[in-house]
Amino acid sequence: MNAEITLVGAEFVQRFTATRRGARLARRLAVHQLDEWGVPYGSELSDDVAVIVAELAANAVVHGHAPGRDFELRLKALGADGLRIEVSDARGERRPELCARGAGAEAGHGLHLVEALAVKWGVAERVVGKTVWAEIRAGGSAP
Repeated sequence: MNAEITLVGAEFVQRFTATRRGARLARRLAVHQLDEWGVPYGSELSDDVAVIVAELAANAVVHGHAPGRDFELRLKALGADGLRIEVSDARGERRPELCARGAGAEAGHGLHLVEALAVKWGVAERVVGKTVWAEIRAGGSAP
């Protein structure tokens, strides 16, 4: 089955507490929203979005947390087969970096997963904090 986002230009925005529970909820709500848009649970696109949201939300909680500040998830439909995922946090001075992959390393692989699944990804400055974003296409095709 070809996963397809049926609402071109649709957008989902939600704030979450900067906790592990908030990160889990962000992942779950992201795939729920995709299902509402016509991308079924368990499809390749849904699974890829779940991984990217999980990694970016976990990074926002671990590295972007500021006391009393939430993080924000934004999903934007980019057409019939594309999606932009944005996770914003309050720590603009702590930019994400791809870590060298060490044999046996237990951490530091998250952005490598994002890079492998996304067509492109990056970081945008905000007045307060930063936004880490990734764009993904159904089937991994280039835009």
